[in-house]
Amino acid sequence: MKVVFLEDVKGRGKKGEIKEVPDGYANNFLIKNKKAEPATGKNLGAVKGRQRAEDKLAAEELAQAKKLAAFFEDEKTVVELKGKSGTDGRLFGAVSSKQIVAALADQYQIKMDKRKMLLEQPIHSLGYVDVPVKLHRDVTANLRVHVTEG
Repeated sequence: MKVVFLEDVKGRGKKGEIKEVPDGYANNFLIKNKKAEPATGKNLGAVKGRQRAEDKLAAEELAQAKKLAAFFEDEKTVVELKGKSGTDGRLFGAVSSKQIVAALADQYQIKMDKRKMLLEQPIHSLGYVDVPVKLHRDVTANLRVHVTEG
């Protein structure tokens, strides 16, 4: 029996796939537990419609990420942070990705998850630092951060 999977089933198929499975398994487990439905014309059309909607949503997310990346890459976009430092320009403490995200929200009204900042180590010195930001699976941008004496 051909079925359309409605969710991932380990060892059998992924969501949206159309596969041939034994009749008993399909009727007694997959269809009964709403993990799959029979591959009829109506169901196949619904799967294609869902797939088109997901593709459109993914394209919109990618376009939004590219737009934000262009904004971050612009030389005028600089996140300003203040910190106390010693005589050699080293900060007392450090600037973390959490502080960068908070400053980004304050200065540019852009809310972002701190885990998207690919800051390997906190910033320990004054000056300009390029912080890589992963905006999408395919889009990474550099955000300029300027740490000054405050």
